[in-house]
Parts: sequence; structure tokens; C-alpha cells
Amino acid sequence: MTGAALAVALGSTGLVAVGTPAAYAVTPSDEVAKLPIASFGAMVVDDAHERVYVTDGRRSSGESAVLVYNFQGQRVGSLPTDQPVSGMALSADGATLHVSQSHRMLTFDTATQTRSGASFVPYDVTCGRDVAVAGGKTWFTETPYNDPYCDRPDNIASLYGVSGTSHVNTGWQSQGRLKLAAGPGAPDRLVVGQAAAGADANPFLTTYDASGETLVRGPQRRFADAEGKGALDLKDIAQSADGKRIAVADGAYGTRLLDASDLSDAAAAYQPLPDGAKSTAVAFSGDGTYVARGAAASGSTPDLLIQPADPANGTTPLEFAFEGELDGLRVAPRGLGWSKDGTRLFAVTSNGNGGLWLHVIKPPAAQHDSRFTGALGTTPAKPVVGEPLGIRGRLELDGPAPAEPVKVTAVRKDADGTQEVAAAKVAADGTFTVLDVPDRLGEATYTLRFLGDVTHRPAEDVTVTVDVAKAPTAVELTAPAEATRTGGVEITGKLTGQGRALPSGIGLKVTRTDRFGTTGELTSASVAADGAFRVRDLPSKRGKTVYEVSYAGDALHSGSSARATVKITG
Repeated sequence: MTGAALAVALGSTGLVAVGTPAAYAVTPSDEVAKLPIASFGAMVVDDAHERVYVTDGRRSSGESAVLVYNFQGQRVGSLPTDQPVSGMALSADGATLHVSQSHRMLTFDTATQTRSGASFVPYDVTCGRDVAVAGGKTWFTETPYNDPYCDRPDNIASLYGVSGTSHVNTGWQSQGRLKLAAGPGAPDRLVVGQAAAGADANPFLTTYDASGETLVRGPQRRFADAEGKGALDLKDIAQSADGKRIAVADGAYGTRLLDASDLSDAAAAYQPLPDGAKSTAVAFSGDGTYVARGAAASGSTPDLLIQPADPANGTTPLEFAFEGELDGLRVAPRGLGWSKDGTRLFAVTSNGNGGLWLHVIKPPAAQHDSRFTGALGTTPAKPVVGEPLGIRGRLELDGPAPAEPVKVTAVRKDADGTQEVAAAKVAADGTFTVLDVPDRLGEATYTLRFLGDVTHRPAEDVTVTVDVAKAPTAVELTAPAEATRTGGVEITGKLTGQGRALPSGIGLKVTRTDRFGTTGELTSASVAADGAFRVRDLPSKRGKTVYEVSYAGDALHSGSSARATVKITG
């Protein structure tokens, strides 16, 4: 996929995202087709015949068509219509495609790709419809055709059913447009959401039992709190493969995962979308393996996440950032659909200026295990504050070798809290070295993590604890072998230290011990910025004299000292 970026993101359960993931090349199995339309209506995936149907969302009149693509992203035909089409839905057996027009609901035989029937329905010229099949019946929405401002919250939207060549008014209405969803995991459940609310600005989500002759409403929920915050900004709805969960793409919140039985928040939630990404679409794969979450984001911020449908699964999501002229810039609202077996995700992207693309993305068929092996080692064996510390280890990856080097991430926990450590690339033989510069004395625990990649599951974390010591210092002296009492003694030297720079204004302690064992302290020696210092003395006694220069150390450096012996004559 030209111009898109695939990134490995943090996804292990219980872990905190501590940095921006590194970007990797996109798998070449992704295919893309430029759609010959300037607006997007709906997309339906037909597994039985390996077809993808796409409608134009334009609001006008005249001949139109449903675009037909195969599972390789190639256009293979069209289903002609005499008026623009909007919403679509596939029958439970996949034999019939239901397509809405401004005044009719058309049906097409998916095997022969020919029109098989039509039902007359209330006019909806400009706003388009949502269509869903639940309880073996077709349901659709209608917004007043004579109002060109389709998203006005004071519009009265109605819910209808198809009956033979006509329609049935269910009696259910709401202010603002409605969105519908149904799925094979709960074939009798119809999910209805309010895309825009009236004066209360608190849209609802509800479900209906469509198994009988009339709809029976189930649980409903509004999301704003007592202060009016957190209201639903509905973009898309999806039901899980087993029917137990409902996912909602909320433009203000992100991806909401709900318990289908009462619409309460699911026990485990998906991690938030990346900063700056606004939710636009959500879809579950038919085999229950994956969930895809689409978004609108700018630049390299991901617009699409593909991850396990179970939010408790720690497998790292795949992240796609659409930012190229040949790919689109964001996932279109309701622009995601899966093949039933979860081997292909179909995504419609938009550039916001009338450009639309159909992507065929193939998640990995299987993911393999990974693990850290052997004990972690450190270099140096005794780390010091302010000096580089290397943590060495080995990572084993089952299955195929990664196309790009994977990375091991790490965090350091010490008395100051938890700090991210730069990630390290893993060599072809599995070895790696994480580098850090500890900045505090005492115990530090490093936790190393492999968060998975396209084909590998995350590894179980490993830890190593080290005791960070003060950085060593050294005093070097240059002294004459002999000197006279009258000429005096001059000793030069240098103070050096590892780790952080030594503080300025250091004064070194200087002592002199004569041949009689008498020790006296001399004037301290001042250390220059480059560590150099000088000691001058006029000794009073002849014979062997020992000069000692010492540094007491500081909060981050240990002390050190050096001696020089000078023979005093004359």
C-alpha cells in the first residue's frame, strides 16, 4: 500500500503505553483500488460469491449503480439502478442484496447479479437510508425528503419494514437521523442508534427484537452524564460474531464496547485510539477473531487498528496510517467490512476532497509465540549513576522470521517512579542490548517487554534489578622527585570523574606528612573547569615528605585521593 505506514503499538493487557511505536513497512498483501465516485454511501461484503458492493452517497437524481468488486480489489461489474442508491444489506443466506433508492427498495440476486424485485417505500430523495436485515425481514430508515439539511437534529426520522412490494411503518420515530446494524451473531436483533439528537443533545442507542411480526424494543441507553458531558457522537455500529457485544464508533469518545444484553459497558474495554484520531468505523470479523477500528487522523497518526476482538487479549494491534495521495487520508464513516473467515478486511478511505479508495487488507492467518530465554546480563556488572548501562538478553520467535527487525522495549522503576527506556532492535540471532543511563542512586528494576509484531504474540515480561552506585572519581598527581626548602614544591594534578559532570568550585584537601610523621593540612587546591589543579608548598623540614590530595565526593560521585613522595633537600 503506497504511502501508508504500519506500526507496532503497545497492546499488552495491564501495560501502560510509554512512547510512540516505531513504524514498519506495510505488508505487500494489501491491495487498493481507486473508487470512481466522489461520495460514499455503504459497503456490503458477500462471502458466498466473494464480492464487495459499494454505493455512491450522492444526493441527486438520475441513473446510478452499485459498484461490484472481487476480493482482490478488482472491479468486476455493477448493478444498474435508475436512481442514486444509498443503504444496502445482505440477506442472512447471502442470496439477496437489498438496495435502497429514493422511492424504492430494490433486490438483486447475488448469484446472477440481476434485479429480482422492488418495493415502494416513502420518498427520501436527498438524505439516503440505512438498511439492515434482522429477524428475516428488511428494515430501513427515512428522513424527510423535502429537507436538504439532512443532519438537522430537529428532523423526524422514521423506521420502516419491507412487506412484499410495499412497506410497513413500525411507528418508531426520533429526532435526527438513525443508523441501523444487524449481524449473524444475533440474527433477530436490530440495533438502532440516533446519529443526532434534538434539543437535549443526548442521542440514544437501543435494540429491538425483530423475531415477531412487530418490533419489540429492548434496552436503551443515553451516554451523557448529569452535566451533559459524554453524549454519543454516533458514526458506526457493529455486533460481535457471537452476538454478546455491541461496538459503537463514537466520534467524541472512541470505540465503546457494550454488553448486548443491557447496553452497559463491557467488563473490558479496548485501549483508546491514538491521540488525535476520531472514531469513524468499527467492524468484527465473522469468525470472531478480529475487530477493526477506523478513524480520521492527520499525518502519521494511525487511522486503522486491527486487533483481537477480545479486549483482554494482549496481542499487539496492527496500526495503519493512511497519508498518501494514492491511499486516502482517513477511514470513511462506516467504511469497514470483513470477509466471514477474517482473512480479509475491506476498508474505504477518503481524502476529504471527493477521493475514495477501497483497500483489501489481509491480517496474518496465525500468530506465533515469543519468549525471552536465559538470564539477563548487565554491562558493566556494577552500574554507576550517570554512566551507560547495557542490559543484554535473547528473544526467541516461533514461526517465520520478521520482515523487519523487532524491538524490545523497557521501563526503569526506581525511587523517582517509572521511566521509559529507549527500545532496542533484536538481532537476527535473537540477541539484544537495551541501553540506559541511570540517574539515581540505589535499587533500579528494569522490566523488558516484547509487545509482539504482525506475526508474533507478545512475550512474557522479564525483569532484572541492579544496585546503582556512585560514579567513581580519580586524582592524578605529577610531582618532582626532589625539591629544596627554599625553592619549594609544586605539584600539578587533575581530578576526573565518570557519570555526570563534576560540580564547579571544588576544593581538594591537601595534607603534608614529613619524615617525622607530622601531618599538617595545607591550603585547599582549587579545581579548574577542566579538572586541573596546582599545589604549592614551602616545606620546613628536610627528608622524605608525603603529599596527599583528596576529593571527598558529592551526591553522585565517590571520593578519591592520590599521594606523591618528594625528597626535600637544602
